[in-house]
Amino acid sequence: MKRRFMYMIGVVVLLSSTICQAQNVTAVGNKVPPYELNNLPKVDINKFPKNGDGAYVLFNGTSLTGWRGYNKEKVPAKWVIEDGTLKFSNKGPGLTKEDGGDIIFAYDFENFELEFEWKISHAGNSGVFFLAKEVEGQPIYVSSPEYQLLDNENHPDAKQGVNGNRKSGSLYDMIPAKPQNGKPAGEWNKAKIVVNNGKVIHYQNDKKVVEYTIRTPEWTTLLQASKFSQEKWPLAFELLNNVGGESKSGVIGFQDHGDDVWLKNITVKVL
Repeated sequence: MKRRFMYMIGVVVLLSSTICQAQNVTAVGNKVPPYELNNLPKVDINKFPKNGDGAYVLFNGTSLTGWRGYNKEKVPAKWVIEDGTLKFSNKGPGLTKEDGGDIIFAYDFENFELEFEWKISHAGNSGVFFLAKEVEGQPIYVSSPEYQLLDNENHPDAKQGVNGNRKSGSLYDMIPAKPQNGKPAGEWNKAKIVVNNGKVIHYQNDKKVVEYTIRTPEWTTLLQASKFSQEKWPLAFELLNNVGGESKSGVIGFQDHGDDVWLKNITVKVL
């Protein structure tokens, strides 16, 4: 009788564990810490010009109107306009670590096509974020997918991760860009990210390289196999598993990873 009783307990525990996994319930020992979303100023997108394709011009090469630091009210000093590009420069007279940080366009987009051109310095690393929330005291990637920008030939991240899922154009640490057609450091690349009703497509140099759908069981599986898993980072898992939150929208941002990066022709078409 005792042996049968212990067997029944084991079955109940196993079934409970299976149900928790199926419903993405946070397991005991992996509790999500308290967090707060910042309510910093946003812009009226209708005040920005459109190009001939009907896309809003977020950066015209001469002005940073609409841009500010992530969780900040001003543009960090390390982000500058140089020869018509938006550049992150890690070096400069009088600059300190506090002058850096990620930069965002202060508007919540839901369904959209983001296009821009980018080039990276030798052994450089950066990224673009979307559907991000401004979480107090947390990095932008705690709530946002990342389209990787990288010097594939010289940055060590290119050899880490799984099957090249940290190379340029990839969904960082989750899905590798295929084909991998990123250009070398110092050369311009074209990037396009399409988000439409949860379906996301990455393009790199006019080729579709990644496709996935957020807020699905398949998306949860991807997260659980990454650095953002429930076990490794409960808060990131909680936020990324429901990207965009209740509004299903968020800001677009570019990363300060400590390396020089140049951006231009940044536009967004609202779908």
